[in-house]
Amino acid sequence: MVRTAQKTTAKTSRESSSEPGESTADFLILEPAGYPMTSVLDEYPEITDPGVFEHYAREQWKGYTAQKGDYLFDNRMFPDFAYKVTDVEPPGSVIGQNTHIIVNETIVSSTPTVEFRSDVTFDDVIGQQSARKKCKLIERFLEAPEKFGKWAPRNVLFFGPSGTGKTMLAKALANKAHVPILPVKATELIGEFVGEGARQIHQLYDRAQEMAPCIIFIDELDAIALDRRHQELRGDVAEIVNALLTEMDGIVERVGVCTIGATNRTDTIDAAVRSRFEEEIEFTLPDEKERLAILKSNVKTFPVPVKDLDLSAIAKMTEGLSGRDLVSKVLKTALHNVIIDDREYVIQDDLYASVKKLKNIPASPNADRMYI
Repeated sequence: MVRTAQKTTAKTSRESSSEPGESTADFLILEPAGYPMTSVLDEYPEITDPGVFEHYAREQWKGYTAQKGDYLFDNRMFPDFAYKVTDVEPPGSVIGQNTHIIVNETIVSSTPTVEFRSDVTFDDVIGQQSARKKCKLIERFLEAPEKFGKWAPRNVLFFGPSGTGKTMLAKALANKAHVPILPVKATELIGEFVGEGARQIHQLYDRAQEMAPCIIFIDELDAIALDRRHQELRGDVAEIVNALLTEMDGIVERVGVCTIGATNRTDTIDAAVRSRFEEEIEFTLPDEKERLAILKSNVKTFPVPVKDLDLSAIAKMTEGLSGRDLVSKVLKTALHNVIIDDREYVIQDDLYASVKKLKNIPASPNADRMYI
C-alpha cells in the first residue's frame, strides 16, 4: 500500500521520532510526481536554487518518518504537488534539521509536452454546413501559418445553442489539419487564489506555442470573458480577462496558434473580448432532415438490436432539440430503459416514451380506465 505524507502528520511523526530505535535520515532523494488530478495546465515547479529548496523542504516535512515509495505533498507554494521518495538512508528514518534532501533535477526541470490528437472527423459532424465552410479558413491557416502573417485567423468564436457540435467541429478541424488541440473548460481556469487564473492562461499559451501549429479550444468562454458589468460577482475574473486579452492581442507573438472560443451566451461576453475575435461562426439547431440523420447514425451503434423503428416520426416530434439532446436524452434514455427491463429489442414505443418525457407530454390515459 502506498503511504503518503501531509503537513498535518508532522506532529504525530515528531512525537514518534523520540521513540527508541528511530534515527534521523542522513539523506532523502525525491523525484517530482505531479498533481493528483492532472490537466493540460499542470507543470513541474522549477527549482532554481537547490539549497533554498532543501531548507524549504526540511521546514515543511521535518519529523516525518520517510520510507522509499512514500509521497510528500507540498502544502505551501504549490499545494498538493507530490514528490516521491525514491531513496532514504537509513530506511524508515525521520526527516530532521540536518537531513540532506536531493531532488532529481533532470526530472524537475523538464516540462512534459502533452499533445492531444483527435479522432473525430467531419463525417461525424452532421449538419452545420455554413460553419464547416467557414472552418476551411482555419484549416488553411494551420496547414501553412507562415503564409498568413498578420492576416492569420488567430481568434475565432464559435457560438450557438448547447449541444450543436461546437466541440466536435473543433476536434474534427484539428484532425483534418493534423495538428494537436488543447481543449479546456473556462471554468477550470478560475483558480482559488488571485493571480492563479492569469498564470494558467499564460501557461496554456506557452504550451500551445511549443506544439504549434495548434488549436486552443476554450469551451464555456462566457465563464471567464464575462461582461465587466458583472465581474464584481466573480472573484478573479478581471485579471483572467486581462491575461486573455494580452494573449489574443498578440503582444507575445504566437505563430501558428489559433484560439477558438465557444459559447452559447454571446450576450454576456465582455465587449473587449468579443472584439478580439476576427471571425464569428454560428451553430444552429438541426432541422428535421438533420435530426433524422443524427438519429440514424447513432442508432447503428446500439448494443441492443432495434425492431420496427420509424425514426422519421421521431425527427418530426423533436423540433427544437439539439444533436446532443437527441443522443443523450432520447436515444440513450430509451436504450437504458430497455436494458434495465431485460428486453431484447428497442422498439418505437421506447423512443416515443423518451420524447414525451423530455417534452413533458402527458402519457395517453389507459383505455380500460377512461369511462370509470
